[in-house]
Amino acid sequence: MTTYTAWMTDEESGNEGVYDFEAPADLLDQTPVRIVRTFMDHVDRDLFPRTPIDYEINAAIKHGPGGVVTAMGSWLHGPGTTAMPFTLFIGRRR
Repeated sequence: MTTYTAWMTDEESGNEGVYDFEAPADLLDQTPVRIVRTFMDHVDRDLFPRTPIDYEINAAIKHGPGGVVTAMGSWLHGPGTTAMPFTLFIGRRR
């Protein structure tokens, strides 16, 4: 297992968070969407285990082989609520 860092900001609060998570050493060889999904699984399982999360990814790109992933999307909080946009960067912990 290798440690990765995700840096996330959201438009609504202006907050930013930096999160370390463990994943297989070849994570950054996966597609950008699978990399984001791996981080979101960590969020769902370890950061917010009592509240299921839902999200949509609007764009995800990887900058070079084994490079940083940039993603944009929205947190979905349930019917009748406004989706909250976010940006996300994922790379190996330095």
